[in-house]
Amino acid sequence: MYIAGLFAGIGGFERGMGLAGHHAELLCDVLPQSKAVLSAHFPDTEYSADICRLSDLPGRVDLVTAGFPCQDLSQAGRTAGLQGERSGLISEVFRLLRRRKVPTVVVENVPFMLQLSKGEAMRAIVDEFEALGYRWAYRVVDTFSFGLPQRRERVILVASTALDPAEVVLADENPLERPTTSIGLLAHGFYWTEGLGGLGWAVDAVPTLKNGSTIGIPSPPAVFMTDGSIVKPSIQDAEALQGFPRGWTEEAETVARPSSRWGLVGSAVSVPVAQWIGERLLDPLRYEPERDHEFPTVGSCPRAARFDGKKRFSVRISTDPIGRRPLPLAEFLKGPLDPLSLKAATGFLSRTRRSKLRFENAFIEALEQHIVELGGEVPPKLAA
Repeated sequence: MYIAGLFAGIGGFERGMGLAGHHAELLCDVLPQSKAVLSAHFPDTEYSADICRLSDLPGRVDLVTAGFPCQDLSQAGRTAGLQGERSGLISEVFRLLRRRKVPTVVVENVPFMLQLSKGEAMRAIVDEFEALGYRWAYRVVDTFSFGLPQRRERVILVASTALDPAEVVLADENPLERPTTSIGLLAHGFYWTEGLGGLGWAVDAVPTLKNGSTIGIPSPPAVFMTDGSIVKPSIQDAEALQGFPRGWTEEAETVARPSSRWGLVGSAVSVPVAQWIGERLLDPLRYEPERDHEFPTVGSCPRAARFDGKKRFSVRISTDPIGRRPLPLAEFLKGPLDPLSLKAATGFLSRTRRSKLRFENAFIEALEQHIVELGGEVPPKLAA
């Protein structure tokens, strides 16, 4: 298929789809650092900087991909929904589809959109597809089950007039058991920016890579290694955790600060997820209607669903289409692995002292030792 990659970012969709045999015909993204990365890896592909000024899609495009901005949809973001300035840009996708109904569309975003405003955000999107005559199917999938040690759940929605989307996203299932906390035997990822309301704890994986704080500060996770050290993965490791070759975003530094690469990687579509979709578009599998259940008319939307052209169905299926176990996180990381800074470690430990969350004693002891080794003072424990 010939792809128009809208909100292309650093080309996660296009890289994965390319590995499946598809071709990027158009790339569109507003960020100069995204353009620098895309131009380096897709030098012969037409580029447009602003979707709002894009009047039409190239004539032979038969697949649109759109990982539209999630800032207004994510639980950690502004949760303004589709009325938000950033996430509302998906309306530009529908504007282009009304101008020319491209046969197949693939959309990616955060699972929180399924419950945002009691499911109104997701219902608004599928309403638009149905009004345009598309069948659709969507499913929450986890990057971890695609062989990458990152716990990253995302909604993948396929809409099409040319094929049955359920045969693309709802036919594969290979459930993968997740490891449980095992300090000293497995590495554990966590977010040092949390500690009061959450931990973002991931066993033998990193938690979801983020696109940074609301004011643009990069927010890489930390990793509690098997030897007790507490480190931060390199940007090259972050690229690999999304399925890109290490060094994929180097060109971004020609137009922006090096730290901008974290936001680019955190916003990207995981490459093997896109590759799986690309392969299924070429080779659909039979969908089992026994998975169908009633689609709720109100409240949060289900984590998997489909529309067959007449009726919506909720679908019971896991987040694991592939079920490929990743390498252990401690082996996957190549570094350089810098220690978590004294300020970050002390601030995080202080928040754990005030939190009602429970933390493993061995983890807290390692944090305290880490602070001492960096020359700091361990925050006192609060009185019971």
